[in-house]
Amino acid sequence: MDSLSLFCTGALLAGGLYWFVCILGPAEQKGKRATDLSGGSISAEKVQDNYKQYWSFFRRPKEIETAEKVPDFVDTFYNLVTDIYEWGWGQSFHFSPSIPGKSHRDATRLHEEMAVDLIEAKPGHRILDVGCGVGGPMRAIAAHSRANVVGITINEYQVNRARIHNKEAGLDSLCEVVCGNFLEMPFPDNSFDGAYSIEATCHAPKLEDVYAQIFRVLKPGALYVSYEWVTTDKYRGENPEHVEIIQGIERGDALPGLRSYADIAETARKVGFEVVKEQDLAKPPAQPWWSRLKMGRIAYWRNHIVVTVLAALGIAPKGTVDVHEMLFKTADYLTRGADVPHMLTTSGQHLLWICQSLLSSCSRDDAT
Repeated sequence: MDSLSLFCTGALLAGGLYWFVCILGPAEQKGKRATDLSGGSISAEKVQDNYKQYWSFFRRPKEIETAEKVPDFVDTFYNLVTDIYEWGWGQSFHFSPSIPGKSHRDATRLHEEMAVDLIEAKPGHRILDVGCGVGGPMRAIAAHSRANVVGITINEYQVNRARIHNKEAGLDSLCEVVCGNFLEMPFPDNSFDGAYSIEATCHAPKLEDVYAQIFRVLKPGALYVSYEWVTTDKYRGENPEHVEIIQGIERGDALPGLRSYADIAETARKVGFEVVKEQDLAKPPAQPWWSRLKMGRIAYWRNHIVVTVLAALGIAPKGTVDVHEMLFKTADYLTRGADVPHMLTTSGQHLLWICQSLLSSCSRDDAT
C-alpha cells in the first residue's frame, strides 16, 4: 500500500473515530462530550476506589437506612454518574411518558412544564426545586413560567454544572442553585410560593423527613407537586424475580429503598399536607415511560465501547467503565420491571399534588 493510500486510510479512521466520539456523542442530547467524562468532584485517580466505596454501602444495608449515611452515599453516586448522565441522556435526569409525534426532548420538557403549571407558578414567585441535579427541569420551568426557581442538590459538582448551564441558557437571573441536604434545608420557614420534585425524594431514607422540610419552607396555602418512584400494587415481595428487579434498580440508582404507591399520600398527610390529587401517570392511555430505554440500546452499546476505549487510552478515569456498566444493567432492570405488567415502579410517573395547609387550607374547588 503506497503512502497516499495509508494517509487516506488513517485520515478516514481518525475522522470516523472523531465522529463516533465527539459528534455522534450521546444517546440523544449533547450535554457533555465523551472526551470530557470525569468523576465529578472526585479526582480521576480515585474514581475506581469511590465506585467500590459506593457498592460497599449495599453490603451494609443498616447503615444506608440512616439519615447520617445517605447524603455521602448519594453524593458519591452523583459524582460518579453526572457526566455520564449528561453525555448519554441529557440535562434532565428523569423519565417522562412518551408522546406520539413528539421527540423525547419535547416530551421531557412538557412533563416538566406540567409540574410548574400544577403549582400555579407565576412571574415573581419563588419556587423550590427539591433535588435539582444539573438543572434541566429548573431551566425549562423558569423559561415557561418566568418564576424565580431555587434548586437544591447535595452534590457540589452538580451545582457548578447547573450554574454553567443556567448562564449559557441566559436564565441565571431566574435560576439559583444551592448546595445542601434536602433533609436539612438551609432556607427559612414560609419562604417559597411553591415547590416541586422530579424523581428526587426517592433518595431520602425516610420520605416524611424530606416532606416535612418542604412543608416547613412553603408559605401557607402554597402548592407542591412531586413525581415519585414507587412500586405498584402489582409488586409481590414474595416473588424472587420482583425482588431481584427492585434491588437491581435500588443499587443502580442510589435508592435506600423503593416505596409502595400506597405510602406516598399518607406520608404527606402525616407531616401536615392536604392532598389535592394523586395519580399514576404511567397507566394507559399514557405511552410507556420506558420506551426510550429500549430504543436506546444500540446507543448504550456504542457509548460503552466509547467509554472502554477512552478509559484504555487514559482519557476517561479508571473506573468509568464500571460505572457505565452499572447504569447499563440498571436500564435493563428498569425495562424488565416495566415488562412485568405495571409491576415495578412508575418511575417518576406517580404524581402527588399537595397543599401546604398549616395555617390556611387550599382555596381550590378541586381539592379533594
